[in-house]
Amino acid sequence: EAAAPADDALAAPAATGAPAVGWGSADLGTPATFVLLRHGETPLTPEKRFSGSGGSDPELSDVGRHQAERVAAALAARGTIQDIVASPLRRCRETADAVARRLGLEVRVEEGLRETDFGAWEGLTFAEAKERYPDDLAAWLASTKVAPTGGGESFAAVTRRVAASRDKLIARYTGRTVLLVTHVTPIKTLVRLALGAPPESLFRMELSAASLTAVAYYADGNASVRLLNETAHLR
Repeated sequence: EAAAPADDALAAPAATGAPAVGWGSADLGTPATFVLLRHGETPLTPEKRFSGSGGSDPELSDVGRHQAERVAAALAARGTIQDIVASPLRRCRETADAVARRLGLEVRVEEGLRETDFGAWEGLTFAEAKERYPDDLAAWLASTKVAPTGGGESFAAVTRRVAASRDKLIARYTGRTVLLVTHVTPIKTLVRLALGAPPESLFRMELSAASLTAVAYYADGNASVRLLNETAHLR
């Protein structure tokens, strides 16, 4: 098997010698803008249980459905979303469908936007995973290359998957504003790569259910984080 690319190579690098955003030519054209929506709550969300792509695929709770309608109304009022892409997991499809109904758009599914497979930790709280698998959990927290117990995905593997989807979607939606309805890890990964932040920054971001984040991708290869964890529409 070929060696995996270095994590730094997955960022959205500018061309050699290109200046950072804000210092280059103003004529970069309209960026591809990803508005990143974390799905609404499921029954597992308030209990802070591991809920990835290898578990029960829960649907939205009543609270989550209400959140989806609130964010749909907010996005309709803004009027900027041109396309909708969602993770294949049920909670994202339901959230995306609520927005799509408001905006009169179709939802395209992107497999690469699914959440991490947390293996044997699926459905457990952090405390339960620590009690049952203390050494595995400690190793996972210490390195993004370590996968959860029982054949889950490492964050390094998720980064490669998300970066591949990012590149495909940037090419498909050049100059457009696209809503990506996805999960905590993919959103944090897109933000981290846009900032050129280290892997451990994944553990230093908070993303609420039904929150909005935004990243713009420019023609020169640069990216700019425009919004992080906005929840005003839920208050």
